Amino acid sequence: MNFTRWSARLPGTQRRAAAARAEHPVTTTDRRSEGSGPRSVPAARAEQLTDEPPPVPAVDELPAREVLDRVPALVALVHGPDHRLAYVNDAYTAAFGARPIGEPAAEALPELRELGLMPLLDQAQRSGKPRTLKSRKAPDGRSYTFTCTPVPENHGESAVLVFATDVTDHAEAGERLRASERRQRETAVTLQRSLLPQELEEPDDLRIAATYHPGGTEAAVGGDWYDVITLGGGRTALVIGDVMGRGVRAAAVMGQLRTAVRAYARLDLPPHEILQLLDGLAMEIDANQIATCVYAIHDPNEGRLVYASAGHLPILVRDESGTVLRADEPTGPPLGTGGWMHASGSIPLGPGSTAVLYTDGLVERRNEDLDEGIAALERALAGATGTPQVVCDRLVRSAGVTADHDDDVAVLVLQHPARTGPDSELFRNAALELLGGVEAAPRARAFASGVLTSWRFPAELHDLGVLATSELVANSLQHGIPPMRLRLRRTDRRLIIEVTDGDDHLPRRRRAEPADESGRGIAIVATIATSWGSRRTPGGGKAVWCEFVLPKPTD
Repeated sequence: MNFTRWSARLPGTQRRAAAARAEHPVTTTDRRSEGSGPRSVPAARAEQLTDEPPPVPAVDELPAREVLDRVPALVALVHGPDHRLAYVNDAYTAAFGARPIGEPAAEALPELRELGLMPLLDQAQRSGKPRTLKSRKAPDGRSYTFTCTPVPENHGESAVLVFATDVTDHAEAGERLRASERRQRETAVTLQRSLLPQELEEPDDLRIAATYHPGGTEAAVGGDWYDVITLGGGRTALVIGDVMGRGVRAAAVMGQLRTAVRAYARLDLPPHEILQLLDGLAMEIDANQIATCVYAIHDPNEGRLVYASAGHLPILVRDESGTVLRADEPTGPPLGTGGWMHASGSIPLGPGSTAVLYTDGLVERRNEDLDEGIAALERALAGATGTPQVVCDRLVRSAGVTADHDDDVAVLVLQHPARTGPDSELFRNAALELLGGVEAAPRARAFASGVLTSWRFPAELHDLGVLATSELVANSLQHGIPPMRLRLRRTDRRLIIEVTDGDDHLPRRRRAEPADESGRGIAIVATIATSWGSRRTPGGGKAVWCEFVLPKPTD
């Protein structure tokens, strides 16, 4: 193919040729000389070899007024100290209507005044630097981002160019996103709160309050939880935990662990055995999800809080004198790590004492050591008096927890009140050491009868209490080993009868055949009592107990 023949038709060639002719015009003499001399290169071929770009008009030569009139953004120009209107473009007029030129902006541009742009004009004029106001909804219902740029003028007065970009679509999308996040957060918080106890159980010997504050404004709530479980026999289990991570998944794992704690608590095991069971369950639920937890048991007869901790923060106890104790040991690794034998410890919790169980959101702060947060909580607890709910609220306030706090916070406060006056008569204890032999059962019945009479129980409850005492003592004498002990306890709500011995074999209720000579004692106790149960004691042996709910006093 003859490339020279077609080069003149290639795109751009004709334009370059025209530019070359304009720059180097060919005269008649030149044409004549071209024809008379040797054959030269065709003009088309010479034009093809020219690679100069077409001339571009300079920016300074662009008509600024025509450009501003045609841009889709809103443009206005004001000048002078009172910002008199000098110009608005077509887009501005289409959005807000015609505006009087020469009038002050406060009157000529009322929409800017309503949006709060007048101080922005002053700032841009004084500083000589642009100022921006993002996503403001104008009177026309649309949203704009305004930029005020100072423009120097020839007469010494500075002008300000107002440039407004329509961001309505972005603003509406952002609002829809925020509304969706709010709904998601409300759903997540509702789920979290529904998994927490709706009402705390109320033990006879403790006064308890709890609070939960979801962290931040995002939907990703955490897995903090707490619970109070009455174990029977006057004992109470208290638990608080924190599933690592955030979101619905953490809340779901929390709900499963809380349900498991309540189920395991019914076994009335020591705290470290409860955590051992939870550790295995946490690994089954999600091997990648770990949780911290404290499980504690309060027995009013012992005046101590027996606990086990799986990587959780220490329990704090303020005694009757105001001294705050920290239960630091023993602490094992979090639940879900496996391969660790947890251990139980104890801390005094006598009458007049207050204990606090909490999650890390209460004491952990960025750029601050965790021990400093715990020490601050100790100081706050030392000065916090009043009911458990009052103490709870004061501790939360002292820690600076607000609605936009960046972590979940759970706090559980329990008090063992010191009872005086008439109230103390409703909480009584009596105990008898049982010696083996045929005389043990009659002595126990006589002791129970005398105690229940002195406590002024009704005749029916007196007889049921003596019968239950007789059956529990007989069961211990037949199946247990020394040392044996009978303990009677009354509260303002119930009568508790408990027998301990040195054998760790737990009794169970079974159906006795007509020919059987034994097996009816526990069945009788279970029939006449409100509830009954048994547990192994820490030093070896067991305790078997039953409860009778006291009749409510008549007015």
